[in-house]
Amino acid sequence: MTLRALIDLGGGRVEEHAAFGTRTTYRVGGMVRALVTLSTHRDLDELGPVLFGCGLPLVVLGNGSNLLVADGEHEAIGVHLAGEFGEMQWSEVRGAVVVEAGAGLDLPVGARRLANEGIVGFEWAVGVPGTFGGAVVMNAGGHGSDMAASVSQARTFCANGTREWSAVELAFGYRSSALDRSQLVTRVTLRLARGDAAEARERIKEIVRWRREHQPGGANGGSVFRNPVGDHAGRLIEVSGCKGLRMGSAAVSDKHANFIIADPGGSANDVYELLVAVRERVLEATGILLVSEHRFLGFGEKP
Repeated sequence: MTLRALIDLGGGRVEEHAAFGTRTTYRVGGMVRALVTLSTHRDLDELGPVLFGCGLPLVVLGNGSNLLVADGEHEAIGVHLAGEFGEMQWSEVRGAVVVEAGAGLDLPVGARRLANEGIVGFEWAVGVPGTFGGAVVMNAGGHGSDMAASVSQARTFCANGTREWSAVELAFGYRSSALDRSQLVTRVTLRLARGDAAEARERIKEIVRWRREHQPGGANGGSVFRNPVGDHAGRLIEVSGCKGLRMGSAAVSDKHANFIIADPGGSANDVYELLVAVRERVLEATGILLVSEHRFLGFGEKP
């Protein structure tokens, strides 16, 4: 199977030489050889085998909230889940609420819907600007919880077809799981509980308020580095003299040092060079080697 076969079969579902970096929350960066949008499970059944058989690396784009794409065009295929993959439903099972969410659904949207229905335990996710698929891959978290706390199962599609992963098989760690780029997450199952809808909505408001007060706006990819054990990356960056540091069209946020802001129309390569420089300065000043939370396309070794 070839890229040409994918393009011919996909028709309007495949865009060649597609903008990709500008679809991320950094809003800068280059293109991919092709972008495939899957809106139905039929699309997945039809295009999935060709997608995984054409020989180019696949890069899944949810909201692009932790992805940095190098400038230029990359010999890769972008995959975007829409339509049916943004749906969510739930049912009562033995005193719990089992929620099935499509991998393309935004976490904040899901968190608000569940809170409004009096389904609690997922309010924290309103502060994570990603999708369910990306969140389960990296075990996204914040405000005292993470995906591992409620995920009971995930469904993926890969070269060998569909697979169901149990929570044990997912092997969640700090911002990590057993899933990699060979697996396209299509559905995530949560196990939550009934609670007070008013209290859940108030918790949502508190989290949104905290984010506005403590985290910057603008074009950024969320937290750049993982927090090392017993410390905070933002504090380490600040004490290393990097707060406000600028390289070309990218700058470390003056509001929260673990965020990098990209200028409108700027360069993804500037973001990357600044990220690397920050890591090196922190290592020199503190002896701690920070590890990035981001995913990268078109760059060398992950910082």
